Amino acid sequence: MSLSVLMDSSSPTILLHPSIEPRDETGSVLFDPSKLQKQSSLPSEFIWPCGDLVHTQEELNEPLIDLGGFIKGDEEATAHAVDLVKTACSKHGFFQVTNHGVDSNLIQAAYQEIDAVFKLPLNKKLGFQRKPGGFSGYSAAHADRFSAKLPWKETFSFGYQGLNSDPSVVHYFSSALGEDFEHTGRIYQKYCEKMRELSLVIFELLAISLGIDRLHYRKFFEDGNSIMRCNYYPPCNNSGLTLGTGPHSDPTSLTILHQDQVGGLEVFINNKWYAVRPRQDAFVINIGDTFMALCNGRYKSCLHRAVVNKERERRSLVYFVCPKEDKIVRPPQDLMCRSGGPRVYPDFTWSDLLDFTQNHYRADVATLQSFFPWLLSSNPTSNF
Repeated sequence: MSLSVLMDSSSPTILLHPSIEPRDETGSVLFDPSKLQKQSSLPSEFIWPCGDLVHTQEELNEPLIDLGGFIKGDEEATAHAVDLVKTACSKHGFFQVTNHGVDSNLIQAAYQEIDAVFKLPLNKKLGFQRKPGGFSGYSAAHADRFSAKLPWKETFSFGYQGLNSDPSVVHYFSSALGEDFEHTGRIYQKYCEKMRELSLVIFELLAISLGIDRLHYRKFFEDGNSIMRCNYYPPCNNSGLTLGTGPHSDPTSLTILHQDQVGGLEVFINNKWYAVRPRQDAFVINIGDTFMALCNGRYKSCLHRAVVNKERERRSLVYFVCPKEDKIVRPPQDLMCRSGGPRVYPDFTWSDLLDFTQNHYRADVATLQSFFPWLLSSNPTSNF
């Protein structure tokens, strides 16, 4: 299967029966799984093109990297981890890490707390719905942004500022969801703190693997503003016609994902989809578009998706690492000197790319390629 087939926008030919799905006052579909599951047919908004729905039975076989030795400074363990990272990121940008320093009880608590949010009545969740152009809040199948190829999922997202000693996550939960969710906010404040710590360790590993100053990326991201997203994928009677998350590459820098044991994450490599096996004690790491620019294309930001299950619900916790919004994204000089090649991407800021993907473009395999012409047209006097 070629990428041109994958990106085909035509819809599969199926017989659609009159639907009774709930809709808001604008006519947009309301993602209420308890009602949609009772229907014999899937609303057309959730049906994806045939090329996007190709099934896979093969696993990715991405490297499983033990961070314990690297964190302790063991030279042999570090060299082994560097080799694994270099190979994986040069091919597809995905790997998993164990002995990462994040307590399993904290991970389990994060799942338990967010379950309570997703189980709230729909009208309650819509009360803290994501605002247009923003990323914080509840989203039901992204129906507030798109009208076709809707993902079969609910999300809850919020920002995290690593250098801010103020418990911003706790305040967000208390203000958006109410005082009853202050404890949930405290759990996610701790979770985000651990994700930040883990991300900085991984950035050191990435820098070493690229042959540059070990602390370069760590320093670049220390004052970053990251995004935490919780995903809930309900069971779907017509799971073969829809997707939980459509094919895309992450526009952010680094993604740290924990998925439950149901599975559903798949990666597109060499014209085939490969499943990423869930591991309870591991985090899935993948390179995003912004980091691909920061390493001048040496490491890959790969197309991936999430499929849904016919019988079982699926959940995942995703931490998107982003630089401070006004920082210039450009590869380090020592990397350019070592490679000797030309610049692959022009300079840009994360705030511009964030604006592009939140307000002007639906992230896919060609996000960066589409972003730069838009940026030039928006800033004709810039030096980009």
